[in-house]
Amino acid sequence: MSLDLKTATIVASTIIKGVYMFKRGIAYSLSIMILAPIIFFACSKDVATKPNFIFKSAPDTSAAFKVNGKVISKAEAFKGIEGEIFAAEIKVYELKLGKIKAQVLESLMMADPRRKGLTNDQFLEKFIQREVKISDMAIKGFIKERKIPKEHVNDKLKQRVVKFLQMEEKKKAVDLWVARQTAKKPVEIYLKKPSRPVFDVNISDSPFMGDADAKVTIVEFSDFQCPYCGKATSIIHKLQKKYGNKIKIVFKQYPLPFHTNARGAAEAALCANEQGTTYFWKMHDKMFEDQSKLAPDELLKTAKGIGLNSKKFSECVTTHRMHKTVEANIADGKKVGVQSTPTFFVNGQLVSGALPVSVFSEIIDAELAK
Repeated sequence: MSLDLKTATIVASTIIKGVYMFKRGIAYSLSIMILAPIIFFACSKDVATKPNFIFKSAPDTSAAFKVNGKVISKAEAFKGIEGEIFAAEIKVYELKLGKIKAQVLESLMMADPRRKGLTNDQFLEKFIQREVKISDMAIKGFIKERKIPKEHVNDKLKQRVVKFLQMEEKKKAVDLWVARQTAKKPVEIYLKKPSRPVFDVNISDSPFMGDADAKVTIVEFSDFQCPYCGKATSIIHKLQKKYGNKIKIVFKQYPLPFHTNARGAAEAALCANEQGTTYFWKMHDKMFEDQSKLAPDELLKTAKGIGLNSKKFSECVTTHRMHKTVEANIADGKKVGVQSTPTFFVNGQLVSGALPVSVFSEIIDAELAK
């Protein structure tokens, strides 16, 4: 049984007092004999339980640590958390870049002959953001895009929408002004943007749209009951419209365990795919269009509505013929570190979440340019 320093001292003190009362001459020597090892043990306990780590330069850039004489690579050490590491690295990068942009903006404003005695805020308001106006159409468009129920739309909400849109438009105005100021005199940035982790994703036998031999393949792991996955459908369709057969879009099932109807919907989508890929995408769109209709009887109605053979579809769904396929999809996702939906892989490059089309376009354009 181990003792902490405080307990050890109290025990030793008690022993000493007892011995002292018994025989004063023996007490001193006995206390030293008893107290010394107890205090030593208590004091050395913390040191003994701390790992003996030595932080030093790696033998090569791929090494992470060495244990039992074996060097473990970074790829092996950090397997499974690549996405989390990238997310942390990109946050640091964006924090630094944001600070640089603020300083660039201030420097450009200071150099503008119109600045004179104006403060930064006054200059912004007078020369950069003065034309920012939010129209009624923009407010209605925002409410429609976010699918805000009519009963929640009031003057207070509209004011919040206006403030949000104003902030976004002011940011755009600043970016536009800086772009014009630096058109002929580019600003040199000495930051290296973190690289997205790249994975080899299994897409065999998965439904897809686009050219089978397209230069860019986008793989989506999704859940039909996930609200964010529903928003991602517009991203996929925008990309398909923009790039056409230059990209191949693959759909992988990844129903989350806490979504009660997600697994059934995943199996239903694959049952639709049995009758043709076109039917899969029709079923895909319909289910995401109204995620409240994913119960078995609702799925059958949807299947009939898109022209599927109801008998074949029902037989496939009720026998759970696609159960193993869904399980295989989930296993494929776990192998490449999928932790949430939607998760995308653009030519293997991880993109977590329903991010703006511009994020996907940046990667796609770079891949097409290779």
